[in-house]
Order: sequence, then structure tokens, then C-alpha cells
Amino acid sequence: MDTLVSINNLTKTYQRGPEKVEVLHGINLDIAKGDFVALMGPSGSGKTTLLNLIGGLDNPSGGEISIEGERIDRMSSGQLSQWRSRHVGFVFQFYNLMPALSAQKNVELPLLLTPLNGAQRKRNAEIALTLVGLADRGKHRPNELSGGQQQRVAIARAIVSDPTLLICDEPTGDLDRHAAEEILNLLQLLNREHGKTIVMVTHDPKAAEYATHTLHLDKGTLVEQQSHAA
Repeated sequence: MDTLVSINNLTKTYQRGPEKVEVLHGINLDIAKGDFVALMGPSGSGKTTLLNLIGGLDNPSGGEISIEGERIDRMSSGQLSQWRSRHVGFVFQFYNLMPALSAQKNVELPLLLTPLNGAQRKRNAEIALTLVGLADRGKHRPNELSGGQQQRVAIARAIVSDPTLLICDEPTGDLDRHAAEEILNLLQLLNREHGKTIVMVTHDPKAAEYATHTLHLDKGTLVEQQSHAA
């Protein structure tokens, strides 16, 4: 399979008061197109930092990150913002939906940055909501939806622009087991049947089993890679 994400000797250091804290130490990693990777590790291991760097939400202190051969570690904040809008969809633990907007209008938000007109945005949002099983919930506001349904809306919003990469940070962390399984089944469907490349941070070993690979981080170092049977 073709490589989508290529990471070489990646480091990240934060300044905390008078001292520097190195969160990631020389990470080397390749993620193939169409892969579904779970990132696991104890609190403070650097998994969310690594996820944010892959998604272009932050810049590394050293090393290289290439996405489809494009060096995002060399981009300015403005260039990264434009790159993210074209190539990355984000799913967070707490949905981050706009409470005053309907599900459909929430899904349309990323499309406001595109040349699409209102009718085209509406159509694309309807397609995305259908894909996540919420075709009949487009007019509902977030407070009229369950937690699992809100996360489905968030996933629809993440995929409506057909991104290259789907970045998920604890997408089931605020859900009960039944709702969590529905979300994980949906992510697996997007990966297997729609070819989406997914990188997901999770603390839940059962959630990681839905991925094709699990990467374990500890103290900023990649300590183990594990493949799962299809």
C-alpha cells in the first residue's frame, strides 16, 4: 500500500516556566493509505501531541512530517490552516457542535470555506448525514440528539469535505458502551468501505480492536506496534 503519512525523527518540546519538556523523542512512523491506526499510551505519553502534529494543529520542534509527500512541518500557520481545510477531518471527544445550528447546518460548516453554493452545501451535508445514519435528523439541533447521534453529526461534518485523513481524539470517551460501539462500527465502515485513512487516540483497548493497527507510546517514545486480524 502507498504511504500516506511519513514521520522521521519527530520531536516536540514545550517550554514550561524556566525548563523545557520534551514530549516526543525521535518518532519514526509510516501510515499507509487506507489504514486505521489506534494510538494508545498512558496519560502524558505524547499520543495527543502526536495526533495534533499529524493533523497539522501544531508544528514539531524537530524532524519531518510528510502527508502524501507534502512536508507539513515546513508550513506556516496560515499554510497549515489552508492545508487542514482541504485534507483533514477532525472528530473530538465532546463533539464541538454549534448548539444554535441544526445538524445539517453543523455539517455544512467546513463547506463555507469552499466555492460551493448553498444548494450544493446542503446536498453534500445530506449525503454525509445519510452515510452516518442520520438522514432523518438533519433539522434537529444538538440538544435534541443523543450523545451518540451528536458524535455521528460530528463525523458527518468531518467527512463532508472528503478529506484525505480523519483524525479522531477519544471519539468514544464521552459515550456509553452501546453508543461507543456504534461509533466504532461507523469508523470501521468509513475505513473499510470508503477507504478513509483514520488515526485515533483512545484509552480503551476494546476501541483499539476496531483499528487495523495499534501504536503504543510511552514517555514520548513509540514502544510497540501491533496489527489486528481483519
